[in-house]
Amino acid sequence: MRDEVVAAALLVLLLPALVLIGVGVWVGLGRPIFFKQPRAGINGHPFDLVKFRTMREGVMGEPDELRLTPFGHLLRWLSLDELPQLWNVLRGHMSLVGPRPLPVRYIERYTPEQARRLEVLPGITGLVQVGGRNGLTWDEKFALDVWYVDHRSIRLDIWILWRTLVAVARREGVSAPGHATMPEFLGSGRM
Repeated sequence: MRDEVVAAALLVLLLPALVLIGVGVWVGLGRPIFFKQPRAGINGHPFDLVKFRTMREGVMGEPDELRLTPFGHLLRWLSLDELPQLWNVLRGHMSLVGPRPLPVRYIERYTPEQARRLEVLPGITGLVQVGGRNGLTWDEKFALDVWYVDHRSIRLDIWILWRTLVAVARREGVSAPGHATMPEFLGSGRM
């Protein structure tokens, strides 16, 4: 319940910034302003993750590098594209802190140990975001997610939230080396 209260307060506080970003997306990319994608929530239950759109529509198979706009790159670099996920927190689909929600199609590719990340609500930020973000391998990310599941506490969440502010300020690990975002997870040992 505390996450929903914080999310509601942040949505009100950040409303002017959300409107400005939305107008910027609308001017630069047109509609829709928001990117929505089914993601795996707690116990693998799907929900629609909401973010500001950062890429133009592309043809099938076109790499993210060619679809990412300069304004979209700026939003990702500053992590501002993630702000609409406060709505997901308000709706109870996400927490402020937890493993990042990944596409539903990844579930069948998880090892049993990796699937343990689904035992808690996914978060806007987590250990992966403060521990290297997209500079980490998929296996490293999953190991951090499972460690979080086993050790979560209010104290750890507060530490992660503080470290998130530092990580966003440093803008490190926004993209995987050689990629505009992060390559698709194909399963352990198949990347």
